[in-house]
Amino acid sequence: MALTYSIDIPLGSKMPDFELKDPFGNLYKSDELYGEKGLLVVFTCNHCPYAIAVWPRLIRLSQYAKQLGINTVAINPNIHPNYPDDAPEKMIEKIKEWGIPFPYLVDETQEVAKLFKAQCTPDIYLFDKQHKLVYHGRIDDNWQDETKVTREELKEAITNLAEGKPIDPVQYPSMGCSIKWRE
Repeated sequence: MALTYSIDIPLGSKMPDFELKDPFGNLYKSDELYGEKGLLVVFTCNHCPYAIAVWPRLIRLSQYAKQLGINTVAINPNIHPNYPDDAPEKMIEKIKEWGIPFPYLVDETQEVAKLFKAQCTPDIYLFDKQHKLVYHGRIDDNWQDETKVTREELKEAITNLAEGKPIDPVQYPSMGCSIKWRE
């Protein structure tokens, strides 16, 4: 488990278009995933301790965001023979076990993760309705212990996006396990 941080991507960058399937075989197009006010995109997986620690928060945040007109999608780029816990059939188990209420997609070729310049799981992107990046950072200030969180940066960004308020340009990188690249 190599600790990796998300890289700096300029705010205002346009979201790359993509088409991916979920582990059930349903096809999703990026343009169709958007809510009225935006889209939260999270590169994540099943096995990384950082991802596991924040999955419950992500699920709750997705429900909060949905009420504000912002949809959520998770993308698993760790489709790698050396990491069977992240295989699509294991994703199905996690969707059921955790009650994931949004699409959890399979990045079989890892091309979508590369387009986004994703580095770690989780790597978090919030886009406005014009498909422009408004937030790229961590969920909050304590990935290990939710009871010690003092600032929910992603929730603040979601709230401000929905309310048309400025989003703090000071954004701290997300951190997690490195994406398990196949090459």
